[in-house]
Amino acid sequence: MADATGALDPDESSGGGGAETPIVALVGPTGTGKTALSIALAQQLGGEVVNADSMQFYRGMDIGTAKATVDERQGVPHHLLDIMEVTEEASVARFQEQARTCFAEIRSRGRVPILVGGSGLYVRAALDRIEFPGTDAVVRGRLEQELHDGGPGPLRARLRQIDPAAEERIRDDRRLVRALEVHELTGRPFTAFMPERTHVAPAVQIALDLDRTVLHERLERRVHAMVRGGLEDEVRGLIPHGLREGRTASQALGYGQFLAVVDGTMTVDRAIESTVVGTRQFAKRQLTWFCADPRVHWLPAEDPLLVNRALELVRSGTHAD
Repeated sequence: MADATGALDPDESSGGGGAETPIVALVGPTGTGKTALSIALAQQLGGEVVNADSMQFYRGMDIGTAKATVDERQGVPHHLLDIMEVTEEASVARFQEQARTCFAEIRSRGRVPILVGGSGLYVRAALDRIEFPGTDAVVRGRLEQELHDGGPGPLRARLRQIDPAAEERIRDDRRLVRALEVHELTGRPFTAFMPERTHVAPAVQIALDLDRTVLHERLERRVHAMVRGGLEDEVRGLIPHGLREGRTASQALGYGQFLAVVDGTMTVDRAIESTVVGTRQFAKRQLTWFCADPRVHWLPAEDPLLVNRALELVRSGTHAD
């Protein structure tokens, strides 16, 4: 059993009866305390952390992504941090392969994989039965040129004919191009590749619930702390490494704003305000995403027995799926 501090007896750390502890996934909105809980659970379960925050893949993007420092990791091994240059574009399909390789390697050491992050599609890619069709630079380039020349209208009309369900759901131009690319390459509608809510291996997903007002205040304080901690200098230091050219990295919250500060097109105060607003909106989208998944267990983020509660969920989930 778990004691008052939340610690499991050694014989029960794998769920008892020789059952393998499921993959633990800590998900949900940014700023709720996933990192601290992941460290506590890793120490109790003999776990290793696998990052599922797409912006923490990038080397040098530390302050603005709230990446755990070496000291904060407290000796717990972390994987899939600092694996990309800022000029590279993150790929969900590649992440799926990397994450599942990490899971297998961690298991081979007799330890527990703990997936941590709020990038919803990346979490599902790691945990769920989901297939990612290939890509073709020539086809995508042609479609992007059509988008540039004629706007989204003609492309939407084409998608409406071949995959009306996808056309109805897609709101941004990037996914519009992707849906047409997938159909052209595979002959199958984009909706055919939508993920099932079925884990490929036993997993327990835990999210932390926090009062919205408290979360908003916490996110604002965190942005101010990032600025005091040197976010602008971090952005300036990444420019020679290609931050401006990175299609994904340059759009990260805080980084785009402080690139504008460097360029003189935005004041620091305006950059802070924009980053706070953007972070709150991002947290709202994360909340919507994970609330839609009935498999996610929500725990009060400020519960003094949070670690204990999470360990109980993990133990009970040993026999799930």
